[in-house]
Amino acid sequence: MIRPEQRHVPVPAAGEDVNRWQLLLDRDPAHSDRYAERFRQMRREGMDLAGEARLVDAMVGRRSRVLDAGCGSGRVAGHLARLGHQVVGVDLDPALVQVARAEEPGTYLTGDLAELDTVLADAGQQAGFDVVVCAGNVVTFLAPSTRRPVLEQLAGALAPAGRLVVGFGAGRGYPFEEFLADAREVGLSTDVLLSTWDLRPLADDSDFLVAVLSR
Repeated sequence: MIRPEQRHVPVPAAGEDVNRWQLLLDRDPAHSDRYAERFRQMRREGMDLAGEARLVDAMVGRRSRVLDAGCGSGRVAGHLARLGHQVVGVDLDPALVQVARAEEPGTYLTGDLAELDTVLADAGQQAGFDVVVCAGNVVTFLAPSTRRPVLEQLAGALAPAGRLVVGFGAGRGYPFEEFLADAREVGLSTDVLLSTWDLRPLADDSDFLVAVLSR
């Protein structure tokens, strides 16, 4: 199972409070096209691209409402939509949203996760999702000043019994302990902590975190 976008992570200059994905696009406008093609190639090669979606699917009943926060080209959201869930994906990158709309089932919106409530409302989408999934190291690309606001937005998009699932790697500028502290600050509690999308428990030396959180 892959861990998306582990390579070529842009490093902001000292003191910069910027979204790393936007920084990457500013430096290399062709990045989105190569990113989408890389995943197409992985699919052609038969790689497992559905690990995150399998975990989410196991958490909910049929035709549940799922929000993919930072959906990219729709890899996770599209798989869940094919399984029959009602899926909405949101991403900052309009080029990747265009790919998702062209190649994957589901509804895809362009927008900043720090303004998720407005993005959803403008598209006529209600909050109250059964699961919000944030995979692909998305939280490590956020500008540090927006980390808590984004987590607050993701929590606000949940149904009362809904759950937020976030996965990202170590060594990317957002220590696991700091992330969990930010989650607590916005009213999220920890249900389960894992080290992989295939349910292996978190250990002291784990280099990846999958956190299942609820309000």
